[in-house]
Amino acid sequence: MNSFTISQLQDYSGIKAHTIRIWEQRYNALQPKRSEGNTRYYDNHQLRRLLNIVSLMNTDHKISQLCAMSDAELNALIDEHYLKQDVSESNLEMYVSQMIAAAFEFNETRFEKLFSNCLLRFGLKDTYILVIYPALVRLGLLWTKDALPPAHEHFIINLIRQKILTAIEALPPAVSSENAWLLFLPEDEFHETGLLIAYFLIRSAGKKVYYLGANVPLSSLQQTIDSIDIRHVLGFLVSKNDKKDAIKAINELCTRNAQIKFHIACNPSSLKSTNERPCFEQLNNVEELVSMLKEI
Repeated sequence: MNSFTISQLQDYSGIKAHTIRIWEQRYNALQPKRSEGNTRYYDNHQLRRLLNIVSLMNTDHKISQLCAMSDAELNALIDEHYLKQDVSESNLEMYVSQMIAAAFEFNETRFEKLFSNCLLRFGLKDTYILVIYPALVRLGLLWTKDALPPAHEHFIINLIRQKILTAIEALPPAVSSENAWLLFLPEDEFHETGLLIAYFLIRSAGKKVYYLGANVPLSSLQQTIDSIDIRHVLGFLVSKNDKKDAIKAINELCTRNAQIKFHIACNPSSLKSTNERPCFEQLNNVEELVSMLKEI
């Protein structure tokens, strides 16, 4: 993919389209091209340049200065800031934007450098919460909206998946099975990244986790609930498919298993498609899960 609309640049960079246009007009930050039909579009180079500018917005440089810099100067500044030891949460945009750039460039080396740098500065848990999760949200890979071309999606998802699985494997086993969790994706749901991050966070909190993975029939979920002692069930509704049937079935499971707390992570708009009041607790983001784990 080498053609992006300004609305796509807005999604990937987090900068409003109106602001991007102002930067173009005032500072010549980007140079959009025009199709044969005279439609404005941006290529990979322009997207990467925008992501580099956004990465450096929380440094000492004014936006006018950044927009006037060459690509080589922007890259040099980014490498310089990687080496600093005082990176705080206010500068997290650099890591998020560069993670997105690595996805579009199929740049595994840059991804590894970013990930290692984040681990040193923030630790494993906060790397997923502060960097990986926001990058995936902006790429549209948690609440799927076909925002990313499939090849780029598979590339970055598989790199992140490897890191999460390695992190989970390194965690000590849960001391107790009390308040155990069961994690699953319903039938026709295959985007496991958010569920894997939840797996890591719940295990990090010392909780026992039974992980069923993707495309689990709800009848099989009930059989599992009958077989093991659990107190929490967490599922994700990610795909664009009509969710009425899944929500109805999950509500039935809630009613049948009143002793268990059901949590469903989904886009708030997903519940607008059904008139049935859900009996499960909705999770809108990773911060809500982290907060819940602290209270349990």
